[in-house]
Amino acid sequence: MNEITEITPEGGEIARTLDGRAGSRAGLRIAWLVAAGAVALAAVGGGMAWKNLNVPAPAPAPPPPQVTVSPPLQRTVQPTARFLGQFSAVDSVQLRAQVGGTLTAIDFRDGQIVHKGDPLFIIDPRPFQIRLDEAMAQLHTAQAKEALSKVELWRAQQLKQTEFGTVETVDERTAALRSAQAAVDAAGATVRDAALDLEFSHVTAPFTGRIGEHLVSVGSLVSGSRGGTSPTTLLATIVSLNPIHLDFDMSESDYLAWQHADHGATPHAAVAISLDGDGHYDLHGTLDFIDNAVDRSSGTIHARATVPNPDLTLTPGQFARLRIALGKPVQALMVPDAAVVPDQSQHLVMTVAAGGTIVPKIVRIGELYQGLRVIRSGLVASDRVVIDGLVRARPGAKVTPVPGRIAPNNTPSPSGDAGSS
Repeated sequence: MNEITEITPEGGEIARTLDGRAGSRAGLRIAWLVAAGAVALAAVGGGMAWKNLNVPAPAPAPPPPQVTVSPPLQRTVQPTARFLGQFSAVDSVQLRAQVGGTLTAIDFRDGQIVHKGDPLFIIDPRPFQIRLDEAMAQLHTAQAKEALSKVELWRAQQLKQTEFGTVETVDERTAALRSAQAAVDAAGATVRDAALDLEFSHVTAPFTGRIGEHLVSVGSLVSGSRGGTSPTTLLATIVSLNPIHLDFDMSESDYLAWQHADHGATPHAAVAISLDGDGHYDLHGTLDFIDNAVDRSSGTIHARATVPNPDLTLTPGQFARLRIALGKPVQALMVPDAAVVPDQSQHLVMTVAAGGTIVPKIVRIGELYQGLRVIRSGLVASDRVVIDGLVRARPGAKVTPVPGRIAPNNTPSPSGDAGSS
């Protein structure tokens, strides 16, 4: 290829082709040198600009968040089981008419406390008084015939001794006397039956308790039957209040624990009762009945406690919580209730491992004891439990543990909280 040599003003030589373009090899070398210089200038200029703007360098990473940890508190607690129960009356009666007639009086106020024998309802007694009078008249007639039969028998016996009477006459008079005596007995039974109807026209309280509202009004025609063989009119209901039953269902596992706690199959144990669900078990009763079979459908067994109710404040149908001691006191681990995290159907406690990592542990919890939650299983005495800063304790995260102390609430409730078995 034809080329020419050109002298530069500095005295250098550049070889060019005939079309005026510089040789490719020399041009590439110059381009690389120019680019490298530009990059160097940009780096120097950028560093100077950063210094001129006074922008601080990025801060180092913060340390792990702090949490307060403590080993679980060890205490001796009484194992217990807790249940939800419902009060029921020891005696409950539906008052029904045993005789029919017109209701003439109601001698109580709805909801009143009535005592055994107090008058409650009066059904018009006049028809029953008439029947009683008729029965008494029949009794008097039968008694008169009996007296005459006795006299006639005596006469027949006297005539037989003087040979003016016969043996047949004496036998007839003896049979007549026995018939008269039977008529007296029948008339007496009629009198007692009429008297019973008259008595049933006055409905009285069968026991001491609280009566409900009256279901019929004065002037109503009521139906009655002493044997319940025909429809009867419901007048009211009455329930006893002192003592009162507390019914509840015990799970099979709790029942086994009850049996293993030296109770066996014999009930009679003290129970503590809380009405408000605030943990104050200030009422007391006696477990006096456990059913003879476990319900197949629910896996529970029915039990019942009897509770004194002298002030009549407990009402049938009312709910309450009760607590029963199971076994002897045992050593237990306790943590603050706020340190237990509910997770669906289970509970977690956050612990800190040796390397400062949060490790959650699944635990079984019991009741509150002196303000702390009893841990049945899942923790050991050497665990470091997060008792403060739980919001910063994420599973697997690094933390800075700070030693703390778990303090029980030494102010006991009226009944004293106890841990659950």
